[in-house]
Amino acid sequence: MANIEEKVETLLKPKIEEIGYDLYDVEYAKEGKNFFLRIFIDKPEGIDLTDCEKVSNSINDILDQADYIKDQYFLEVSSPGIERILKKDKHLEQNKEKEIQVKLFKKDEKGKKEYQGILHDFDEETITIKDELKEKTETIKIERKNIAQIKTIYHW
Repeated sequence: MANIEEKVETLLKPKIEEIGYDLYDVEYAKEGKNFFLRIFIDKPEGIDLTDCEKVSNSINDILDQADYIKDQYFLEVSSPGIERILKKDKHLEQNKEKEIQVKLFKKDEKGKKEYQGILHDFDEETITIKDELKEKTETIKIERKNIAQIKTIYHW
């Protein structure tokens, strides 16, 4: 499915940028018996329903012509939200020195399956966070292959 996501991202990115938005991410997923193609868009001022409708109308024909997806699917265009999932290096770069939550596939050697802290750095193999919530700041290096999800944290 990642192949479809990459192809759709490459196909749609120029059009989405041309009309004034950033293509944040593409997700193609099967949920129950239905397939969903989710296009996440962004802009500095934030995204509203009118933006989603504008992008949806602009990309529908492009997707139909490319015909990458043979199954029937539902197209959803939305914002990545306030608490965003960070999948790509560009997402990590944009969120350096911000608070994130890291969920692991399984418990690590410390018996933890989740970390929260400030994203300090990252490379191809690891991410480094600083846990400043304790009396003493702790730097934690986590192997990316063990990470199930990284997302930003918004304090309400």
